[in-house]
Amino acid sequence: DLLLYTIEEVATILKVTKRTVYNYINSGALIAAKIGKHWRIKALDLKSFIDDSIIVI
Repeated sequence: DLLLYTIEEVATILKVTKRTVYNYINSGALIAAKIGKHWRIKALDLKSFIDDSIIVI
């Protein structure tokens, strides 16, 4: 199954604003696809983004 998230859902998951999610997409840090008028983020791409963002101290 292909699970897709909206910008709003990703913002809630990451606890950031929608603008921040758009910034991640525009910078290439988060892969997203525009389907019609709406952006969608695959669950696997979100997981990769989170995994790549983890900083071990």
